[in-house]
Amino acid sequence: MADKMADHVLDERDQRLIGALQCDGRLTAERAGEVLGMSARTVHRRWQALAAEGVCRVIALPARPDPVGAMVLRIRVLGSKLDALTAALAARPDIPFIDVSASGDEILAVSLTRPGTRDHLVFRELPATRAVTSVTADTILHVFAEASDWRHGVLSDAERAALTPPRGDTQGASDEVDRDILAALEDDARAPAAAVAARTGHPDSTVRRRIARLAATGRLRTQVVVDPKRLGLCIDANVLMRVAPDRLDPVGRALATHPAVHGAFATTGTANLQAAVWVRDLDHLYRFITRDLGGLGVDGVETVIIGQAVKRPGRSPFPARLAVSDRV
Repeated sequence: MADKMADHVLDERDQRLIGALQCDGRLTAERAGEVLGMSARTVHRRWQALAAEGVCRVIALPARPDPVGAMVLRIRVLGSKLDALTAALAARPDIPFIDVSASGDEILAVSLTRPGTRDHLVFRELPATRAVTSVTADTILHVFAEASDWRHGVLSDAERAALTPPRGDTQGASDEVDRDILAALEDDARAPAAAVAARTGHPDSTVRRRIARLAATGRLRTQVVVDPKRLGLCIDANVLMRVAPDRLDPVGRALATHPAVHGAFATTGTANLQAAVWVRDLDHLYRFITRDLGGLGVDGVETVIIGQAVKRPGRSPFPARLAVSDRV
């Protein structure tokens, strides 16, 4: 029964309300209702219901330190050890993304690491693990789009523009008060200022003013966490492409604006461009590969269908940190 409920597709009204939150994580019910043609009371009631049912929530994304880069890992693993290794990796704070392939023999992950260093996980822990049969690690050279950039295609361009607040200068300095507020908003970016004030110990008026400033300058980055299946997007896939060097940037930029793409980045390795996509079904995935990628002049494609999204922003089922060797 739980699986059936998880796969139930939301109606158009609720999908549009989720799309509105993607434009502005702290959007008011009054403004959303004005733009979407609903009463503020209906908007508020449906947002409350969606949050209470665990369908969606809005989180605040932490800023990534400048010196930290990232690698994309593909880890082939013996099936009997898959769960143990996945749990060990998911417990690590330097692994923010983990997917398991639908075939059940491959883990795809993103590892935060300093560029040019011999990462201990890649060079020591994983090769020494008997459950691992192979590891590839490609460095991310450039990010064209992140998951927080993705917008569900249920709003018109005019609606999206009306709901997206203008962004000012993002270079302003943050102090301890700002950091306290952002930390308090990590799990619930829509928390009222009074609740944030109570949690941080800072005056209510200060918190209200700081939240408004952080949002206006783009330093309060929010993301709506929702199961894509509830939006009718039943296929989650990673698409690895080979693109000629002179086409890499334009193809990456084109993919960043594609409605199916919720992540796109250039990497080292044989596949120099990777994209994470959500589509309705296999027919849509086939059209994405043959028509959309074919039209961009992509030279080669490998597609990995995701069976389980284990760890992504807002989803972290293994809170305790353990070394890989502790679990496998």
